[in-house]
Amino acid sequence: MSAVNVPTTEPVASHKVTINNPADITVIIGYFLVVIGVGVWSMSRTNRGTVGGYFLAGRTMVWWPVGASLFASNIGSGHFVGLAGTGAASGIAVGGFEWNAIFIVLLLGWIFVPVYLTAEVITMPQYLKKRFGGSRISLYLSIISLFLYIFTKISVDMFSGAVFIQQALGWNIYVAVIALLCITALYTVTGGLAALMYTDTVQTFVIIAGAFVLMAFSFYEVGGYSALLQKYSTAIPFLRESQEPLRYNISEQCFTPRPDAFNLFRDPVSGDLPWPGVLLGIAINGGWYWCTDQVIVQRCLAAKNLSHVKAGCIMCGYLKLFPMFLMVFPGMISRVLYPDEVGCVVPEVCKEVCGTEVGCSNIAYPKLVVSVMPNGLRGLMLAVMLAALMSSLASIFNSSSTLFTMDIWTRLRPQARDRELMIVGRVWILCIVAISICWIPVVQAAQSGQLFDYIQSVTSYLAPPIAVVFLLAVFVKRVTEPGAFWGLMGGLAMGLARMGAEFAYGTGSCVFPSPCPAVICGVHYLYFSIVQFFCTGLLVLFVSYNTPPIADKHLYRMVFSLRFSKEERLDLDRVEEEAARQARREAEQKTRAKAEEEMVENPSQTQSGLCRLLGWVCGMGGDQAPEPTEEEVAEASKQMPDIKEDPVWQHVVDANALVMMAVAIFFWGYYA
Repeated sequence: MSAVNVPTTEPVASHKVTINNPADITVIIGYFLVVIGVGVWSMSRTNRGTVGGYFLAGRTMVWWPVGASLFASNIGSGHFVGLAGTGAASGIAVGGFEWNAIFIVLLLGWIFVPVYLTAEVITMPQYLKKRFGGSRISLYLSIISLFLYIFTKISVDMFSGAVFIQQALGWNIYVAVIALLCITALYTVTGGLAALMYTDTVQTFVIIAGAFVLMAFSFYEVGGYSALLQKYSTAIPFLRESQEPLRYNISEQCFTPRPDAFNLFRDPVSGDLPWPGVLLGIAINGGWYWCTDQVIVQRCLAAKNLSHVKAGCIMCGYLKLFPMFLMVFPGMISRVLYPDEVGCVVPEVCKEVCGTEVGCSNIAYPKLVVSVMPNGLRGLMLAVMLAALMSSLASIFNSSSTLFTMDIWTRLRPQARDRELMIVGRVWILCIVAISICWIPVVQAAQSGQLFDYIQSVTSYLAPPIAVVFLLAVFVKRVTEPGAFWGLMGGLAMGLARMGAEFAYGTGSCVFPSPCPAVICGVHYLYFSIVQFFCTGLLVLFVSYNTPPIADKHLYRMVFSLRFSKEERLDLDRVEEEAARQARREAEQKTRAKAEEEMVENPSQTQSGLCRLLGWVCGMGGDQAPEPTEEEVAEASKQMPDIKEDPVWQHVVDANALVMMAVAIFFWGYYA
């Protein structure tokens, strides 16, 4: 009991290591100059004044920026903080999320992208609109996607980046967030997708190189892999007695590492990540993220051709092998080296260490960086974290502005032309930044302070209905618009019922369990994901088979079985598209007439230097291309999208995919 009398300040005395030496600061400034330089260079190479140029990089990307951008868009600072934090708290099972993605990313390249390319779409709601007709499904998907971006991606990444900066620089969490957002929003707003994909390529190499360096220092510090196996089970905090026994008690399981910490597959009933959920539940959530999410698919649609898409997916798959070793194991090492801070269990001590009572496992990675790395390299690792944060944030900004602009704004203003769409996309980025900053306090307290669990649980409640609708839309011709819509609504009702209960009662922690009834919150979120997926699928099929089918003439090159069809397709959204083009042509005529009037009244008027500079920065210089006539549109529609591949490269990418799957299966088997 003497542990209670030890001053609670002792465990936290060492965590105020700040980055304030010339070597670290030089590295960080140098890194930012390189990123900004790459962004400016890519701005000058692509046409950012058109929708295709800004949102799809002109469809000119080769495989290596595609692969690097897929990886960098996925690996945000939320992964560094979240994977390492959950690794510190419960072991390697969280790495299953990363290794599951290796197989799902192949589905993206081989099955989904060929259909999206032949459907000739820019956004995912646009695909559903062409596939089913009507506008309610695409509107729902746009709104739910933006909701998921703000609550599971942007706010999480901002919070985790701020946790890192707080540990390293001692800044206030909101000052850190605002500084990061200003830099990220600057090159997203100005550069478009091409700037992102080139800066992502630079940042991917920085992320991996820096994380390897930290992994080496961490294993050296702990005494190697075998020492980690021995020491992790004894990584127990010194302070573990309740300071207010009348308010709470601390059981032994709250501070003792799990006995199955080094197993990927855990007990299906009592496991924190049960093995059926790891195999099926993660695959369902991964199917939504990798195969239907705008952030990821947009990178593939920017590729030159299908072989480059597949090669990019393979590159991303190989890179996904690394997070287990670069993030999860270092998180566990952090708990071994700093059990009093990373493994703290007494709420008052945790509050002092990291500002939240539910636990401090989220500081595992930042704590390692500021404590283990020497000067200069510490600056490099801060640059790595900022790289991860900025690349994933910038990707989400660009994709959410694509969704809002192409699927919501064009519905409100069908006459909007390229210039207006570019401006609206950039203004929307500033709006979601403001909303996300307001959500950070909720993220801080959710899921026992384990960031990665928070992301996955929210995804498990909202994403499975979207995944099943896309899967059936691509593979089953018989699925109809009412079936897809009511399936989405039924799945959403299930998900919101569970999520609402969890937020109302709170997720709780080991010390303060949630009062949520076991019948609602007792089902693991991965099991809930599986149940929701199959219930939604059955509802979609039931309604579809009781409504009239969609004729094949509307489905040519819209489903997997008809992807090579050469028949002319009659798009279900053609009337709406024609009306929008007509509105844009009328707007173009009015603009031209107004400009001619102004020229007659004031022939010597020219744009100010500031206006011209702003136009160049935002890619708005020069005149807009005229809106095509209906004859030109009809002629263009006769040019079929080509997804044929060079046989040599097709065999090369297929063989590489098989090798990658074999490597992934070996790792799964070794750690299962």
